Amino acid sequence: MFQTFQITDLENFPKQLETLLEQQRQEIDRITKEAPNNYDAVLKPLQDLDEELDLFFTPLAHLNSVMNSDETQKAYEASLPLLSKFGSEMAQNVPLFKKIEKLTSSDAQQQKVIENDIRDFKLSGIDLPEAQKKRLEEISLELSELSNAFSQNLLNATNAYELIIENKADVAGMPQTDIETAKTEMDGKIVYRFTLQIPSYLAYMTYGPNRSYREELYRAYTTRAPENAEVIDKILALRQEKAALLGFENYAEYALQTRDASSQNKVLDFLDQLADAALPQAKEELATLKAFAKETDGIDDLASHDIAYYSEKLKKAKFHFDDTMTKPYFEQQRVLDGLLEIVSELFGVDFKRADVPTWHDCVKAYDIFENGTLSGRIYFDLEARKEKRGGAWMNDWETHFIDTEGNEHLASAFVVCNYAPATENTPSLLRHDDVVTLFHEMGHAIHHLFGKSQERSVSGINGVAWDVVEFPSQFLENFAYEPAIIKRLGFHYETGEPIPDDLIGKIKETKNFQAALGILRQVEFSLFDFKLHQKLYQREEVQTLLDSIREKTSLLKPPSYNRFQHGFAHIFAGGYAAGYYSYKWAEVLSADAFFACLDENEGFNKEKAQGYKEHILSNGGAKEMSELYLEWLGHRPKIESLIKLYEIA
Repeated sequence: MFQTFQITDLENFPKQLETLLEQQRQEIDRITKEAPNNYDAVLKPLQDLDEELDLFFTPLAHLNSVMNSDETQKAYEASLPLLSKFGSEMAQNVPLFKKIEKLTSSDAQQQKVIENDIRDFKLSGIDLPEAQKKRLEEISLELSELSNAFSQNLLNATNAYELIIENKADVAGMPQTDIETAKTEMDGKIVYRFTLQIPSYLAYMTYGPNRSYREELYRAYTTRAPENAEVIDKILALRQEKAALLGFENYAEYALQTRDASSQNKVLDFLDQLADAALPQAKEELATLKAFAKETDGIDDLASHDIAYYSEKLKKAKFHFDDTMTKPYFEQQRVLDGLLEIVSELFGVDFKRADVPTWHDCVKAYDIFENGTLSGRIYFDLEARKEKRGGAWMNDWETHFIDTEGNEHLASAFVVCNYAPATENTPSLLRHDDVVTLFHEMGHAIHHLFGKSQERSVSGINGVAWDVVEFPSQFLENFAYEPAIIKRLGFHYETGEPIPDDLIGKIKETKNFQAALGILRQVEFSLFDFKLHQKLYQREEVQTLLDSIREKTSLLKPPSYNRFQHGFAHIFAGGYAAGYYSYKWAEVLSADAFFACLDENEGFNKEKAQGYKEHILSNGGAKEMSELYLEWLGHRPKIESLIKLYEIA
């Protein structure tokens, strides 16, 4: 029923991929030349081939992210040109395009697949002269290789650095679990090792008492992978060339063709509106922080490397609360169990542990049942390790659809996080922020896993506009702050005592601490990304653009050595180019939906939750999200809901 996760021969993987691609070429050629000109004979088998290719390649791409090694890297890098060439051939197959262009269907899902395919062919340059098509193919290959190089440079730089602290006083006051994680023996004595991997880096930046060490870590983090400056130049130049070849003014205009936002001005106006709403309160938040740092430690020159440290201290002083107080109550497995119970109740499914092969001992797999019938599978890989890239994400593998033979395929997905692993003395304990992250990624996962479309191209997260794909993840994470939900997750890992009401109150109360500064930071990233793709910027112009945006959004100027862009993997190694604004764009939907579904006593309104599953999750990309949203709640989302969610005055 499901694929088995295994790669037994990394060395020969590229050859096996080449064989598979050649078989697919022959089948595509047969469909193009011989198949009757109807949907079932053309687009059904083409979607079967898409699934076959994903089932084969996704495990390697996933393995390269979560168990990175010289072998996975070599196999992955050797596979990219093969896939890029194949993708370009498909995108520029004129006879196939002409065949699809003539198709119509009375079935709404099928018609959406046809329209999406025609649009994508045109965006791939199907109407261009041969020489320009050839150039587009070269650009696609170069871009895939450059994105991989960006990611690998960042991973290598992250793993290459460590800060060794010998004096116990320089970790005094840090959470004991973070101290235990950092503690190691070197040359016969106990030292404390901090790295640029997120759990370790954030631990010292948030709680580390030695200001010079915080600056050292911050400098190392914000100057990682300087070689990515050249990679960025090449990526930007190629994206601009690609957009121009396709007849667009810039890459931003090209990117919006598959987005919910209708124009460049709409995006920029939206971001400016958010910044303007947040600015007055953000200035007050920063002034308060500066005053606190001066009063506490006589700091007259609050710097970027002080922000997390003094923000945490201020939060503790103001609310008598910090993340360490909740950490003992959020044991990783218990939180996961609680989340699965909540999802089960709200959406009418059951999760059962599956004893299946995985890529690491810490990975947990669950089969999903709906009305007693197997409907999907989910894998959780939640702990940080050296071979794993930082951050958190959901990766889809199998997709729900009905194939050419009438067989139903079931969906599967991977949820990946980077939580502090268990130590000899403590299990893996999560900060509340980590709990929120798990809810976020689970929101993505159920969007894919609960998809019920019969057509693969619009099932689950397939075919969903990029700037609304974050809506289901943000929607679910909002509930991780609700008392009724927290009570189901929080139990002391040693005593089993439930998390106290006053602590739950603190979580809710501190949710929007420095919210306006946080909004400005996201707007800064979004404006930088979007404007960067509105015309061609190179080398120092990139930094100049970022500095000009920071004139409005960054109330505390970062040091001149900060090269944030060299680590901005979302837009240079991920899919967010000219689309980072999507986080906030989608958040308008998620905030509006949250207030529609909120129940103070239960956390969720179960009736509304069923409607959400029926209208939003099950339809995937079968309709535009704005259309699905209107069908579900009967109104369009309002930006005021987002302002309300953040309690911005």
